[in-house]
Amino acid sequence: MVLLCLPVCTVAQTTSLTLEECYTLAKQNYPLIKQHDLIRKSTGYAIENAGKQFLPQLNISGQATYQSSTVTFSDVIPPITGINFPTLSKDQYKIQAEISQQIYDGGVTKFQKENNRANEEMQQQQLEVNLYSIKERITQLYFGVLLLEAQLQQNQLKKIDLQSATEKAQASLANGVAFRSNVDELKAEIGNTDMNATELNSNRKAYLKMLSIFINQPLSDSVHLVYPVSQSTNFSIQRPELAYYDAQKKSFDVQERQLKTGYLPKLNAFIQGAYGRPTLNIVDNNFGAWWIGGIRLSWSLGSLYTLKNSRQQFEINKQLTDITKETFLFNTNLTLWQQDEDIDKFAKLLAQDQEVIALRTSVRKSAQAQLDNGVITVHEYISKLNAENLAKQSSILHRIQLLQAQYNFNITSGN
Repeated sequence: MVLLCLPVCTVAQTTSLTLEECYTLAKQNYPLIKQHDLIRKSTGYAIENAGKQFLPQLNISGQATYQSSTVTFSDVIPPITGINFPTLSKDQYKIQAEISQQIYDGGVTKFQKENNRANEEMQQQQLEVNLYSIKERITQLYFGVLLLEAQLQQNQLKKIDLQSATEKAQASLANGVAFRSNVDELKAEIGNTDMNATELNSNRKAYLKMLSIFINQPLSDSVHLVYPVSQSTNFSIQRPELAYYDAQKKSFDVQERQLKTGYLPKLNAFIQGAYGRPTLNIVDNNFGAWWIGGIRLSWSLGSLYTLKNSRQQFEINKQLTDITKETFLFNTNLTLWQQDEDIDKFAKLLAQDQEVIALRTSVRKSAQAQLDNGVITVHEYISKLNAENLAKQSSILHRIQLLQAQYNFNITSGN
């Protein structure tokens, strides 16, 4: 859709804007949305680093030592004519480089990758939970603008009725059958409608400004917010929090399975090269180089002491997550039942409004005729007109409240 693709100038050139478009634009422009890509990239780096554990590892070390005594060959080997055994120096030196290659790591790398993916899913779902709250705020602003626009329209209709009555009163005044005060009172009431329009327009402008900030698009005073269609309601809960709780339990499952890597053997191949004194030839006290290669097995069983308790901890964590999920569903259902009652209430009020408006309109028309014939005062007519206007304002409020209640219900349920 063009609205979603073009930059800042789009909405200013567009004559209408829908609630769904506001949802989309607000989510696209909310600062938190940037975390989606950062979380994905961070996980990619972590998984890549985990895989590099199977690359050859180079370790360089060196040492210089002085010891209190060394091997004295004359103490353990009888003297042999013509052979002089060397005396090993007490100061000894070694610099060594080792290259090792992981052959089997007990599943450490595999579970690190799984754990990184599970954490990414959990973080992404947590972000969706945070972003979901935007919908409620956008809904409040959108319907706030609609309510103000409807009130402005009704205020204008009231002004038209007052202007018509004023024209008739001025004609009567010209014919000498009305008082100047009648005309002045009607004009004063027109002034009240003008002040009310100023206040309503100011509030509408403020709401549009806040909505504009959310969707990161300029909204002119002439922009038209499309009236949303009536929504059906469903008590089935599809909130992003549920996916977050599932991702959290999945992460605990991966960490629990990862425990077995603590007691599995690790196997790697290595080759060492060194230079120093003495060498591997212990009867040679000169500096020299040597190398050694082989396979190294390490197997630590110490984690078995804590394995059972660690598993129990993860089971408890999963149970805590289930309880949190149940609590969320319980509270959400309570909210839904309350919102469903609100929907029913506003629907009934709206039906009753039509009856009241019909009666108030009939009374106002009768009062208009009585005013024209001089039977009632202008003040009495304005009272009847205000009563009709109040009934229509109540109907406008209830109609928008009903629609907003339906949208709030679906936001709460996630449908």
